[in-house]
Amino acid sequence: MSGDGGRAIDFEDALGYLLPWEFSLTWSAACLMAILLYLRGLRQRRLRGDATGVRRSVAYLLGVAATYVVTQTHYDYLAQYMFFTHRAQHLVLHHAAPFLIALAAPLPVLADGLPARIRHFPGKGLAVDLLSPLYRLLQHPLIAPVLFVGLIYFWLIPEIHFDAMLSADLYQVMNWSMALDGLLFWWLILDRRTPQQGGLGYGKRIAILLAVIPPQILLGAYIAFSREVIFDVYEVCGRAWPLDPLDDQRLGGLITWVPATMMSAIGVLIILSFLFRDARNEDLARANHPVQ
Repeated sequence: MSGDGGRAIDFEDALGYLLPWEFSLTWSAACLMAILLYLRGLRQRRLRGDATGVRRSVAYLLGVAATYVVTQTHYDYLAQYMFFTHRAQHLVLHHAAPFLIALAAPLPVLADGLPARIRHFPGKGLAVDLLSPLYRLLQHPLIAPVLFVGLIYFWLIPEIHFDAMLSADLYQVMNWSMALDGLLFWWLILDRRTPQQGGLGYGKRIAILLAVIPPQILLGAYIAFSREVIFDVYEVCGRAWPLDPLDDQRLGGLITWVPATMMSAIGVLIILSFLFRDARNEDLARANHPVQ
C-alpha cells in the first residue's frame, strides 16, 4: 500500500515538472499551433499522395517540443535560477531547436495545414510585400551572422542580463529574440534551395558558419575562465541548487562555447551534403540527357 502511494507521489511530482513554471500564452499557443498546423498539413499531403520524409517530420516535431520544454515546463524555473541552465535554455532556443526546425524545411507542410480561407486571404500578398524588405535585410549574409552573435553578447552584458532576469517582460523579450533570430539564421543556412533556385551560395553559408565560431569561443572562454563572478543576479535571487557560483559560471561558459561551436561544424557538414547532392543531380541529368 505504501509502495503504491510512493509511486503515485513520484508520478505526481514528475507530472508537476512538466507543467509550466510561469504560464505564457504566447509560448504555449505558438508551440501548439506549430504542431497542429504541421500535423494537419501532413494529413492533407497524405490524402493527396504527397510524401513527407519521416526524418524531416521527426526533426520538426523535436524542435518544437524542445522549445516548449525549455519555456513552458519546470525547466524554465531552473533557467531563471542557475546560470548554466539558462545558457542551456538559450542553446536550445537559439541553436538546437531552430536548427532542427529549419532542417525539416516545414514551410510546404505548414502551408498545407492552413485553412483554405487563410491560404487564399486577399491581403496576404500585401503583407508579404510589406515584410519582404525587412526579411531580406535580416537575411543579408553580412547582417545575419552579426545579429546571430550580437544577440548572444548583448543579453550577456552583465547589467542587461541582470535586468532581464529580474523583469518578467524583459525576460520574455530576451527569449523570444533568441528563438526568432535562431530561426532566421538557421533558415538562411539550411535553406534546401540551390543557389540557382534563389538560395544563398554554399560557399557563403560555410563562410557564415565559420565566422560565428570565434566570437562564441571567445565569449564562452572568457566566462568559463573568469576568476570573478560576472553575473551576480543569481546571487541576488538565489540558486536552484547549492552549486558554487564560479562552477555554475564555468559550466555556463562551456555551454556557450563548446556545443554552439559544434552546431556550426554540423552545419558545415550539412551544407557539404547539399553540395554533393547537387553534384549528383547534375551528373544524373547529364547521363539522362547527353549532349548530342
